[in-house]
Amino acid sequence: MSSPPQERTANPARSLLAKFDLTDMQSGVWLVLLAVMAVGWILAGPNFVGGGNLTNIAVRAVPLGIVAMGQTLVILGGSLDLSVAYLISVVAVLSAFVMDGDPANIPLAIAVGLAVGVGVGLVNGLLVTKGRANPLIATLGTGLVMKGLLSSRFAAQTGSAPREFQLLGYGRVWGFMPLSILLLLAVFAIAWWLTRGTRFGSHLYAVGGSKEIARLSGVRDDRVIIGAHVWCSLTAAMTGLFLVARLGAGAPWIGPDGIYDLESIAAVVVGGTALLGGRGGVPGTLAGALLLAVLDNMFNALQVDGFLKSVLRGVIIIAAVASYALRSKRKDVDIA
Repeated sequence: MSSPPQERTANPARSLLAKFDLTDMQSGVWLVLLAVMAVGWILAGPNFVGGGNLTNIAVRAVPLGIVAMGQTLVILGGSLDLSVAYLISVVAVLSAFVMDGDPANIPLAIAVGLAVGVGVGLVNGLLVTKGRANPLIATLGTGLVMKGLLSSRFAAQTGSAPREFQLLGYGRVWGFMPLSILLLLAVFAIAWWLTRGTRFGSHLYAVGGSKEIARLSGVRDDRVIIGAHVWCSLTAAMTGLFLVARLGAGAPWIGPDGIYDLESIAAVVVGGTALLGGRGGVPGTLAGALLLAVLDNMFNALQVDGFLKSVLRGVIIIAAVASYALRSKRKDVDIA
């Protein structure tokens, strides 16, 4: 018997969305991003969507986008990481101190920074899994420990990034493509591969959906959550290294002042990933980071007051998350 016509005819657009895990909520944030850019073009003028400004927006989204790629995996697994802001500062200060303006020290500085990230991720993961600590409290605690180190031991440390390392923040490929954007795309590609192309990613969604069911299915949830925390801290370390390349030096304030802990969570949730885990993905997070960068750029172009800018960003984030929650609830009702 021949199959019905609707089963034989594939929808290319829907197939592409399924391939990249663009659920309704994740594809929705890309539409919101386009709508906000259209509003910026109307209010700020045609230059807002010019090539130069779009490049500036993309570069502005790089540090948040990188750490948000790590935060996505942690949240997908039903956990959370509030230590990333202070980890960014620790890596920035430590790597700048190790480099101390000498190009020969760049490999060592990168290795030290990434090693610190892996170490903090292991501690966070072990506290959450073996220590059975609440992720919010556990990662907040490690963040406060690093804050204390930044306020005392590392406060007097000085260092600088050599010009060769600063190429990571300002260099271009083919004369027009910033290296920083390629770095973000590389981290995105790795995160997408981890979540959609590996057994670890399948287990991550399973654990985030239901730990009990995942355990009954033979998934070692502790290993999955530890791995997600290690990846998150590793992306925070990458962000710290990138900010050193942009600023030319490390400083204890760059992580907390950037509010990378809350901002990364906002980018993930605005991107359509469920805060309780098990649903979402990195394509939406990329759009969420770009959306926040577009909003900042638009508010700066319109010379919006700093306090009002924070209020407007908060309202937009709340509205986006509320709309996603309503759509998700309706979808669950329809399925039931």
